[in-house]
Amino acid sequence: MAQAPFQQGRQREESPDKIVSETIKENVKKLKFGEEIIPADLFDSVAKSVADELNKAKDKFNKPTQIRRFYDELVGWQQRIKGDNDDERKAEFEKYNAFIRMMNAKVAYAKGRELVDANFEYWFTAANKATTSAKALDHFRLHFEAVLGFLKGMRN
Repeated sequence: MAQAPFQQGRQREESPDKIVSETIKENVKKLKFGEEIIPADLFDSVAKSVADELNKAKDKFNKPTQIRRFYDELVGWQQRIKGDNDDERKAEFEKYNAFIRMMNAKVAYAKGRELVDANFEYWFTAANKATTSAKALDHFRLHFEAVLGFLKGMRN
């Protein structure tokens, strides 16, 4: 059976939920977690811009309940990391780091099930990658909280 020849000039159209916006890509470059001086716009304009992009998704994507599930899990891992000094917190972070990284697989699964869009997956995995210490995890959680706050405000 002969196969149809490749047709030049015809590209497969990507669904908008599978394309990462340039705005998300630019904001990901600004994610600086764990530093002594936190960028002033991390919890404000960067978080608001991320929320705005997540809010642009079709109705079936990025529902508050779904995004909140990831936030709640992140908070759970953060709360497990206890310690009175940096060495104790570092050891605790290393103990749970693999499980924190596993959240990327959970986000990919949610994207495969069309619960979150490419923007959420790209932002979340980049933020998770930038989380390299207990302090960075604290900053990621605060940034995520700010994104949720702005997103809630936009949807009311």
